[in-house]
Amino acid sequence: MTLHRRTFLIGGLASAGVVLAGSAATAVAYPFTLGVASGEPAADGFVIWTRLAPNPLNADGLGGMTSANADVEWQVATDAGFTQVAASGTVTATQAWAHSVHVTLTGLQPGREYWYRFRALGHISQVGRARTAPAVGSSPALTMLFTSCSHYEAGYFTAYRRMAEENPDLILHLGDYIYEGGAGSGVRTHQPSGEITSLANYRVRHALYKRDVDLQAAHAAAPWVVVWDDHEVENNYANLVRADNSPAGGDFAARRTAAYKAYYEHMPLRSAQAPSGANLQLYRRLRWGSLATLHMLDTRQYRDDQACGDGTKLCPAADDPGRTLTGAAQESWLLDGLGQRLGTWDLIGQQVFFAQKLAAADGSKSMDSWDGYTANRGRLQAGWQARGNTPVVLTGDVHRHWASNIMDNYATQNKVIGTELVTTSVTSSGDGNAAETGTSSLNPHVKFYKNQRGYVRTVTTPTQMNVDFCVLDKVTVRDYPIKTAQSYVIQAGSPGLLAP
Repeated sequence: MTLHRRTFLIGGLASAGVVLAGSAATAVAYPFTLGVASGEPAADGFVIWTRLAPNPLNADGLGGMTSANADVEWQVATDAGFTQVAASGTVTATQAWAHSVHVTLTGLQPGREYWYRFRALGHISQVGRARTAPAVGSSPALTMLFTSCSHYEAGYFTAYRRMAEENPDLILHLGDYIYEGGAGSGVRTHQPSGEITSLANYRVRHALYKRDVDLQAAHAAAPWVVVWDDHEVENNYANLVRADNSPAGGDFAARRTAAYKAYYEHMPLRSAQAPSGANLQLYRRLRWGSLATLHMLDTRQYRDDQACGDGTKLCPAADDPGRTLTGAAQESWLLDGLGQRLGTWDLIGQQVFFAQKLAAADGSKSMDSWDGYTANRGRLQAGWQARGNTPVVLTGDVHRHWASNIMDNYATQNKVIGTELVTTSVTSSGDGNAAETGTSSLNPHVKFYKNQRGYVRTVTTPTQMNVDFCVLDKVTVRDYPIKTAQSYVIQAGSPGLLAP
């Protein structure tokens, strides 16, 4: 029987639990309850991921696995039926990493689709679709979707399902993949029921999210590139400082260590991103042929927020040269990468609102944004102008769609030097309010606002980027259709938002 790609990928989730004929381990419960994923595409390969967890919500965080190692076979093929296997092998899953598996593939052909699957304990996994990046020197069109902020209790993950149905080339997740809080009064209930702080808790919370079939479908449909924000650890934390600005004591260092480890265990990341204690190198650069370079930032782990307490009040030190979201090393790394001009487009994937956004006539600003770090932002803007760049900044965090021109001088509105596209959330803040107005004369460079859930679609070519802000009318009810609320065009080398 021939299956269409979409049916095979998404409908194939229903085949979970298939046992291989002749296996000696058929008594073991199905271990691939958390699905499969791919990520970090390069011209010669990508990462494939799964985790063995027959009882994924067990309180000990070990997913129902024993302390024994488990051999996991993997296959990558050029067709969904696996008649043409391009690569295969076996990897050992260990309890130390919650029996998660990260296989980094090399030696594949650039710019093409592949399918992958796993086998362990007598069972075979769902099938995932991935693709390699194009070869350097080529610039085929890139269809990319990006989103952020998927709060399990706030609604259903319909946006992920709609993303899967688009079969994009690439999906970006810009932070708050999980939420750390305890059980609330939403349409679904967090497990564990309390706020998570231990490694076992974080593993169970990740597993709860990963069990969602819509999220599994999105992971199986395309490779992902991920960065975190705060809720993967604790709301509004900064470096090793708690959200309430209390000292970075041993308890919080241990909590961050646990959260970072669980994050790596559940994401399709390369071994270069494996954590080392309370640190994890997440900022990195990916190339999509000669079309685009993705500069993925970590604006949480290195920020110096201590002068601003909980991040909710105006901080007079916003223009202090030492006040930073990125840290000095990451700032230099970004400017160096922008200066290399590796592709037609430079895309900066990061977490918090970049363009200036005055909130009231008195000039107050949101401090959990680049407005709280104006010296850091100013150095980046001056740096990319000096290097001849006009980047597109891709942002999450704020649970709303926004689109802005980035200005050389926000007070005089003298020159557009870049563009910012802000995605709304998957579910956070619930259904929203389609009639709400968010733009104002205080921010003339801010062109669009929409308080509904969804994602952003970009289709990028060597000459232009077509942008669609996609929304759902409801996430508190399952399976709403997706629709486009607003579209823009950005011309290569000419920053700013244009009507399509």
